[in-house]
Amino acid sequence: MAAPILRSLWPLLARRSNIAIPTTSTSTLSSQLASRGFSTTPTPNATLNQVLRGCRKPQRARHAVSPALSDTLCPQQKGVCLKVGITRPKKPNSGERKTARVRLSSGRMITAYIPGEGHNIQQHSVVLVRGGRSQDCPGVRYHLVRGALDLAGVSSRMSSRSKYGTKKPKKASVGG
Repeated sequence: MAAPILRSLWPLLARRSNIAIPTTSTSTLSSQLASRGFSTTPTPNATLNQVLRGCRKPQRARHAVSPALSDTLCPQQKGVCLKVGITRPKKPNSGERKTARVRLSSGRMITAYIPGEGHNIQQHSVVLVRGGRSQDCPGVRYHLVRGALDLAGVSSRMSSRSKYGTKKPKKASVGG
């Protein structure tokens, strides 16, 4: 498939870059083409006006999704709940999202989302915080880990149990 195309393009490429046309097989032609850069046009330098307008400013660094965890380079951190409440989600959604105000072991104060249905958290509960924002709650950039420390797993959860800290249900024995 590539051999007829290479044979037809080779005289044009050779004329443009002053390469002698070899009379060898297509495999050596393709290897010679692969060794050269694909584009023959040089990359242009910036003009004076572009430089004066500021094209050479370094790009700003991206901000972290979960800054309290990325600053300390920890995947999770322990914290103490100060206040448990609800947050109303942003515009198209409605409902009540359960959130907790947490003081991390590093001393930072954050707002974390409590996933799943129902929870047993109250003030002074010790919780494990992981990164990950709640997209429809403004200012909530962390999740609490269910089934770790004082936060119990979701009871009667059948699917996605590992995300909600639920053990596998016991099989009922027949004729026990």
